[in-house]
Amino acid sequence: MLLETLAGYGAKDTVGELPDQVLHHAKRAFLDWLAALYPGTRVSPGIELVRAHKEELGLGRASLPGYQTTTLPATAAWINGSVSHAVEFDDIYRDAVYHPGCPVISAALAAAESTGASGKALLHAIVVGYEISTRIGAAIQPAHYKYFHTTGTVGCMGAAAAVAAIHAPGDAAVMRHAIATATTFASGLQQAFRSDAMTKALHAGHAAAVGVRSGMAAASGVTGVPDILEGEVGFGAALADKPDWRIAVEGLGKDYNITRITQKNHACCGHTFAAIDAAIELRNKHAIRPEQIKEIRVASYQTALDVTGNFHPKTVFECKFSLPYVVSHALRHGSVRLNAFDAERLGDKSIRQLMKKLALTSDAALTARFPGQRAARLALLLDNGNSLEHFSPYRKGDPEAPLSDAELIDKFNELTIPVIGGVRAEQLQRQVWNLDALAVQDLALNS
Repeated sequence: MLLETLAGYGAKDTVGELPDQVLHHAKRAFLDWLAALYPGTRVSPGIELVRAHKEELGLGRASLPGYQTTTLPATAAWINGSVSHAVEFDDIYRDAVYHPGCPVISAALAAAESTGASGKALLHAIVVGYEISTRIGAAIQPAHYKYFHTTGTVGCMGAAAAVAAIHAPGDAAVMRHAIATATTFASGLQQAFRSDAMTKALHAGHAAAVGVRSGMAAASGVTGVPDILEGEVGFGAALADKPDWRIAVEGLGKDYNITRITQKNHACCGHTFAAIDAAIELRNKHAIRPEQIKEIRVASYQTALDVTGNFHPKTVFECKFSLPYVVSHALRHGSVRLNAFDAERLGDKSIRQLMKKLALTSDAALTARFPGQRAARLALLLDNGNSLEHFSPYRKGDPEAPLSDAELIDKFNELTIPVIGGVRAEQLQRQVWNLDALAVQDLALNS
């Protein structure tokens, strides 16, 4: 059965030696997760979740970074998973249309802190959670993403695998039961993207919490359904259309997906990134000023239009999921960072005027290549009659154009220093790069 193969792999990599490159990418993933998490502690839904669970604060040993307290592991995973998804700066596994860091790392960290695990054990758990969940996610796409948010569904499985790796290293049976139990709680609907609500971020937190509870339960003897993935009325049958389960095991334990993660370079929905990159390229190369632009034409894959084709966004959340807004902002300001969603930017009349000049169309060829390629073509017609065009076959931060370690550190500093200060940020990023030689508690994430 499929789960037996996946769990067998997971048990092996939990206790075996991993290639140096794989461990390095696990450190990159953890650093990037922290970068997304800290600014998320200052906005909704983190503020509300901490208030909702005030009676649990100070209990347990699982940290709530940025809040200077601890709580019980499932609660920590629920809050940290939601918080790290809140500002839309978290990582992506492209082929699965999935943000693995929020559920997997949130769950793994809560389990590691609660059990006093080593940094090396945490890194191995992250790798196992990423590998298992990214493969399941890729096997069910693109059909699954039509209605479901992969981070909320497949994230449950990745989180459970990571927690099983911490609680029962090397035990394939515990990992199998943990994933099987978590799979029955997989949830997260696409409709959450289509309105100004906090639900989308909560999908990641729910998946992380499910993973913690399922992993802990399995380690104590709770069993799960062995064919929950490929069974007649299992996950694949219910939430996908003829999944290709060969993808889930191809290269398992040899070819690591964690080395092909996209780290975000813009603070918004990843479906807009290729168009943003094209806009910035043309703006910088030709010194374009907004008042010169007569028309903006963007062609991309259909899902980008479905998820981000909002021409009249009003709130921060809506603007993060509005390709017209973020492309117009990029043309106006040259970037789409967190300040792109400050109140004065949301009400900037020059950005709104550019949005009126933008036409968004679906490209059949690019649609056919989704989810393996996220491309966009952007053309500008200027007031002097000149036309400029740029094609982005992939996004800055994708495996084809990854953020370097130095760029990742710059991103980490940009996002964390306003929250924890420069001295602490410098200390923490150095600890992450040396995590395999430390205990997780050495990070002191509750301080």
